[in-house]
Amino acid sequence: MFFVLQMWPDNFYVSSQSREILQCPLRNPVDLFHSETIVKICAPMVRYSKLPFRTLVRKYNCDLCYTPMIVAADFVRSVKARHSEFTTNQGDRPLIVQFAAKDAQVLADAACIISPFANGVDVNCGCPQRWAMAEGFGACLINKPELVQEMVRLVRNQVENPMFSVSIKIRIHDDLKRTVDLCQKAEAAGVSWITVHGRNVEERHQPVHYDAIKIIKQSMSIPVIANGDIKSLKDVKDVHQKTGTDGIMVARGLLANPAMFAGYEETPLRCLQDWVDIALEHGTPFACFHHHLMYMLERITSKQEKKVFNVLSSTSAVLDYLRNNYGVH
Repeated sequence: MFFVLQMWPDNFYVSSQSREILQCPLRNPVDLFHSETIVKICAPMVRYSKLPFRTLVRKYNCDLCYTPMIVAADFVRSVKARHSEFTTNQGDRPLIVQFAAKDAQVLADAACIISPFANGVDVNCGCPQRWAMAEGFGACLINKPELVQEMVRLVRNQVENPMFSVSIKIRIHDDLKRTVDLCQKAEAAGVSWITVHGRNVEERHQPVHYDAIKIIKQSMSIPVIANGDIKSLKDVKDVHQKTGTDGIMVARGLLANPAMFAGYEETPLRCLQDWVDIALEHGTPFACFHHHLMYMLERITSKQEKKVFNVLSSTSAVLDYLRNNYGVH
């Protein structure tokens, strides 16, 4: 059972019967970072890290999940955006909602709206896509530390729940001193933690600068999360050792193998079955259902099999294929 958020005049709620269920327990997600273990995190991924996929990875040792990036101004202004962009349920915890914003008050408004239904918000300061940069979102914010400070401060001041977190996800500058300065300013404003994707804005597939993440971690007294090119549980442990960070965030590695955090080297058949069950239960649109399976099967199918599977055009055809080839029902 899942619910979408709705806005009625002067009221923000899901429904009278489910509000109590969905109201987040007063637990500070920062507490996750006080354990002895590495915090394993599902990254915000456009189109992909939605409720059904979050439900799947939580079954396989994922400790913390992010929503896809949501444009804060649209979310505040539009009932339709709230319906389409955010869905959750009582098992979807702990949950961080990532917003794209360029105005501190708009971000704070969005945070206040979402605060009863999530454990925190994250400000996207790392998206390098041209449209985001042109709009003043994403990675261009790493060059505006005072604005980032103000965003963090306003969320802190205006969200009434003291357990509600506010975090940022960044890319690095070529001059790392600028990145450290940004992070320290955010820390002074009350940011809960910082996720560092270890590439600059221009880098896409180049090696991740784990040494830079380590320097940032050593410069902070709050939790720092490492992100970039992590594809297995061994990578999680190796990057943790290299950087000393408190958590590891994974994007594509989890798409390819949602059971990665549980130690599987490739997607197990049980995980395929779980995805089918979860996706059908949630009424997941076919394109999303199919695309996730394309990623999951990437490492375990031949090129010829991929050609067949990737052009299937209906849920029934996909289910027949999985049943006939993998015994998944």
